[in-house]
Amino acid sequence: TQFGGIPRILPDPTLPAFDAHKLVSAVPDAISFALLGAIESLLSAVVADGMTGRRHRSNCELVAQGIANIGSALFGGICVTGLIARTATNIRAGAHGPLSGIFHSAFLLLFMVVAAPLASYIPLAALAGVLATVAWNMVEKPAFLALIRSSWGDALVLLATFGLVTFRDLTTGIVIGFALGALLFIGRMARSVEVEAHVPPVTDDRADDENGGRFAYDLGSATDPDTVIYRISGAFFFGAAATVATVLDRIADQSKNFILDCSAVPFLDSTAANVIESTVHKAGRAGGRFIIAGASSQVRRTLISHGVKRPLVTYAASIRDARAQLDEKAETRLG
Repeated sequence: TQFGGIPRILPDPTLPAFDAHKLVSAVPDAISFALLGAIESLLSAVVADGMTGRRHRSNCELVAQGIANIGSALFGGICVTGLIARTATNIRAGAHGPLSGIFHSAFLLLFMVVAAPLASYIPLAALAGVLATVAWNMVEKPAFLALIRSSWGDALVLLATFGLVTFRDLTTGIVIGFALGALLFIGRMARSVEVEAHVPPVTDDRADDENGGRFAYDLGSATDPDTVIYRISGAFFFGAAATVATVLDRIADQSKNFILDCSAVPFLDSTAANVIESTVHKAGRAGGRFIIAGASSQVRRTLISHGVKRPLVTYAASIRDARAQLDEKAETRLG
C-alpha cells in the first residue's frame, strides 16, 4: 500500500456556510477537538521540555494553535495539534529555536509544489518504520521505569495510558489516563488532610503585636480543660470532608471554648464550608463558643459565603478571647 498523492496548489480561502442547526450540532465535536488538541499540544510541549531542558509558555502555545486552526479551516484544512513524533524528531535532529519550525513549513510547501507527485510512490510500511523508530527514541526509559517503581497508583496510570494509546487510540488513552490521574490525586489529597488536637498555632500576623514580631502563644489556654484547640492541615475539600466532620462532630457537643486553627488550610471548598457551618451551629446549641482562627482571605470568603460570619479572628485574638472568658469565669466563682 502506498501513501497516495498530495495536491500541488492551495484552495482559495473561503468562509464556511453558517446556519443555526449546523452550529448547534458542531459545538460538541468542536469542544472535544479543542480539548483534545490542547491536551496533545501541551503534552508535546512537556515532552519537548524534558528533552531540551527548557520551559514552554502554555498560553502562547494554545493561542498560536487556535490561530493556526482558524487559518487552516479557511483553506479547507482540518484542525491540527502539536505532535510528539515530529517535535521529538526535530529536537533529535538538533533543533534549538523557532527557525526549525519555519523551515519545516517552508520545506513542506516546497515539497507540495515541486515533488507532490512523488508522494504517491512512498510505501506506508516505510513511513510506519520511521514513526516506530522516532517513538522508540523519544521514550525516556529511565523515567518510565522510575514511574513504575514509584507507587502502584502512578504505575496504574502510566500502564493504562500506555496500553490504551498503543492498542486502542490516542483519544481514549488520554481521557482514561487523565481520569485515573485525577482520581489518584483526589485520593492522595484526601489522605493528606490531618486534624490535630492541642497544637500551638504559630502566627505571622503582625497586627497582633505592636512591636512587629510574633505574638507569644499562651500554652496554658491550649491545655486548659475549658479550651479546646484543633488544627486542620491540608486542603479541606469534599474528599476529606467526611473524615474531618467525624472529628468535629465529636468535639462540638462539648460546652467549651472551641478554637479551630485554619492557618494550614490553603483551600476550602463548599462541602468543607458546610461541614464547618454545621459544626458552628452544633457547638452553639451545646452552649460552647466556636472560634475560627488564622483563616486566609480565600478561606474567609468561602466561609462567609456559606453563613459562617462570626467569629473569624486571628490566632492571638482567639487565645486572648478564650483566656479572658476563663478569667471572667474564675472571677465570678471567687466573687
